[in-house]
Amino acid sequence: MKLKALFLALASAAVISPSVFAQAPIVIKFSHVVANDTPKGKAAERFKALAEKGTKGRVKVEVYPNSTLYKDKEELEALQLGAVQMLAPSLAKFGPLGVREFEVFDLPYIFPSKDVLYRVTEGAIGKSLLKKLEPKGITGLAYWDNGFKVMSANKALHSPSDMKGLKMRIQSSKVLDAQMRALGANPQVMAFSEVYQGLQTGVVDGTENPPSNLYTQKMHEVQKHVSMTNHGYLGYAVIVNKKFWDGLPADIRAQLEAAMKESTRYANAIAQQENDKSIAAVKASGKTTVYELSSKEQAEWYKALVPVQKQMEDRIGKELISSINKESAALHPK
Repeated sequence: MKLKALFLALASAAVISPSVFAQAPIVIKFSHVVANDTPKGKAAERFKALAEKGTKGRVKVEVYPNSTLYKDKEELEALQLGAVQMLAPSLAKFGPLGVREFEVFDLPYIFPSKDVLYRVTEGAIGKSLLKKLEPKGITGLAYWDNGFKVMSANKALHSPSDMKGLKMRIQSSKVLDAQMRALGANPQVMAFSEVYQGLQTGVVDGTENPPSNLYTQKMHEVQKHVSMTNHGYLGYAVIVNKKFWDGLPADIRAQLEAAMKESTRYANAIAQQENDKSIAAVKASGKTTVYELSSKEQAEWYKALVPVQKQMEDRIGKELISSINKESAALHPK
């Protein structure tokens, strides 16, 4: 009798277990390296809320900010291995992965305005670049904006000559390396999570970042001067593990795509206002002098840096660089 009861129990378990598992939510681990109160951090939280609501709880999004899960050097490998499902790395990260075309976003002065940027990221050029990630096991979902970069150091940076000899932290990018060398600085590759300490201890003298990253990581507390050079762009690509994404039920994927579309609109809408708020907070702190370049000084920075575009043609692709400059000329004819 006991044996019969055991078989009945096992049979019951076999019947009910599929439905139990079917009800378990699909977990998306979303890792990123910046603070929650940055444009990317806020957009990640917005995506989480929209995704969970849109799928009626069938998907659970776990957001891991501030390098709590992976540092920026580790996260792409973790995504490819399936240890994490979603990331929003800066566009500079794809060059070292072997997709050099993404380094076009690192070129100084390639985007004279946000209008040109969005024309590229939301158009055929942006879509074709995301497609190039698929052979790496990655599906690109969207571009998130974080604005234009400023230079910071413990000395005033009014002209390109002020950069000479400075150890400047950069992301791992051949373009950013060339950019700093064009200014006479010594580029130092360093993980984002280590930059504050690097600045504090003098391992590096300065860095480049959008104001929101500078302020939320408290870099202004260990940098005496910020110059509003707006010399380069920093944005992100929201990406997922391709195998994971392709394996999702079609209706779930559709809901997640809708959530991503809405959170992308949100990210791009708040980027500029977050950077404006951050630079105002840096000024209010009294710890850092914020310098606005004159038009003559801005022209000097442009003259020093724009040759990097030509220098990188063989690496990135002359045709790609030219196509973006054509988009720029269409919106800003000289």
